[in-house]
Amino acid sequence: MATVTVRYIVHDVDEAIAFYTTELGFTEVMHPAPSFAMLAHGDLRLALSVPGSGPGGGGQAMADGTLPTPGGWNRFALQVEHLEAMVAKLRGDGVRFRGEIIHGVGGNQAIAEDPSGNPVELFEPVRDEARL
Repeated sequence: MATVTVRYIVHDVDEAIAFYTTELGFTEVMHPAPSFAMLAHGDLRLALSVPGSGPGGGGQAMADGTLPTPGGWNRFALQVEHLEAMVAKLRGDGVRFRGEIIHGVGGNQAIAEDPSGNPVELFEPVRDEARL
C-alpha cells in the first residue's frame, strides 16, 4: 500500500502513464478521466493532473487564474541498481536527462524527465546508510 503521494502536473495523462509504466515500472491504479490518473510504485503513489482540468481537480487554476505547470527541480527519487545500464537503456528509448550521471557521497544519481519535463531522480546508493 502506498504511503506517500506526489502530484505531478503533466501535459498529457496518457503519455505520462505510458512513460511511467513502460520505462519506470509503475502500475496504473486508476484513470477515471482524461485529465487525471493515479499510478503506484512501491510506497509511492503518483497523481497525474492536466493543467486547467476544471474545478475539484489538482490541475485547476489558482484563485488568481494561474495554472499549474510541469517542470521545476523538486522531484521524487527511485532507488535503482545498475544506474549506468538503466540510463543507457532509457536514453536508447528516447528519454531525456538533465545532464550526466552525478557521482555523490551517498550514491549516484541521474535526473530523467517525463514527457512533460517533470524530473525523476534515479538513485543508486553506494553506502548502506543511503539504501531504502
